[in-house]
Amino acid sequence: MKLQHVDIHNAITALSCALDLVGVDEVRHGKRVAIMANSIARHLNWPELECLSSLYAGMLHDCGVSRIHEHRRLTETLEWVGAEDHCIRGADYLSACPPLAHLSAEIRYHHTRWEKLLESPVDHRVRLRANLLYLADRIDMLQVPFLNSDRILTEYPAIIAQIKTLSGVLFAPELVDAFAEIADVEAFWLAMEPEYLDEDLRNIGSHIPATLLDIPALKELAWLFSRVVDAKSPYTDEHSQRVAQIARQLAMDFGIKGYELEQVEIAGLLHDIGKLRVSEDIIDKPGSLTQNERSTMHRHSYDTFRILQRVFNDSKIPVWAGFHHETLIGDGYPFKNDNKELDLECRIIAVADIFQALAQDRPYRHTMSLEYIINDLQSRVASGHLDAKVVAKLAENAELYYRLAMA
Repeated sequence: MKLQHVDIHNAITALSCALDLVGVDEVRHGKRVAIMANSIARHLNWPELECLSSLYAGMLHDCGVSRIHEHRRLTETLEWVGAEDHCIRGADYLSACPPLAHLSAEIRYHHTRWEKLLESPVDHRVRLRANLLYLADRIDMLQVPFLNSDRILTEYPAIIAQIKTLSGVLFAPELVDAFAEIADVEAFWLAMEPEYLDEDLRNIGSHIPATLLDIPALKELAWLFSRVVDAKSPYTDEHSQRVAQIARQLAMDFGIKGYELEQVEIAGLLHDIGKLRVSEDIIDKPGSLTQNERSTMHRHSYDTFRILQRVFNDSKIPVWAGFHHETLIGDGYPFKNDNKELDLECRIIAVADIFQALAQDRPYRHTMSLEYIINDLQSRVASGHLDAKVVAKLAENAELYYRLAMA
């Protein structure tokens, strides 16, 4: 079985960038939580693996959040009703992804009070790691109003004082004490500025060797983030997974096999990862989009391309996923590439995406019949937007593809 060198550190950092898109107005929350949690863990002389676990859990701790309205609540108050919902979702996502399953328990409890955690049947080290995430997460909520301004230098003592009042209640006393010791200097807070944050993450990653992952592990990572993307709206539930199944079957019908076939499926799973940036108000809008809303929607494929370049830098996956809204006559987006620049795999994913979207209920229309969908695809062939051979191949076995789209 073919293995791929994957820089897990860069992969998790890139996936954190995808989660950052949910914030829209306030990004890098996951990275700040990661750096703060890692700093506190190192100050407490935790084992190296636990320090790295805190770093990666920090970057992924909000993987259960894909809706912008829910993300905004994360930066408004220390506690709120329903905070545990995204913890449970995130833990479920991670537990189903073996390369990252070891992070699921601490994600599950990262909004649980320390006093309640002490009563839970959870391993003590898991308690501490989960509570460390909670602590770093809430510290970031308190510093957000002062980010990227010198006001943080006058406000941070009040943040430390407020956290200290919650010792033994929300947070473990030993974690609060460690935070208070390392945060009582300006450097701790100035390191949260974007350029320094990214530089520090790169420096940490430079000492971590690349990991070999097999194809099933790569697909599990892709599956994890397809679930996060598709959870943005009830109208896009399982869209990415079904597009991936349709694209895989089409690729097989064209004789594509082996590693290339697996990459087609992964690209299908991840083709909409950039949509995390798009508000659910736009995705769920029952009427036509305004010009500004359409512009926001159009950028998602570019964000997909750039994020996937960081994870799969020696693969065609970023191209095949990021070009799924390009057309053969060059009037698509985001690059306006034409047929000379579109691999067969790009054309396959473009057809699979439209086919599945038309077969799925959307806020502005009901699911379309198979006959309607085939006619629609053929009209797009006639206008020069879709590949005639790919649409013809799908039409040969249309009932099978319709079942894949609807299953």
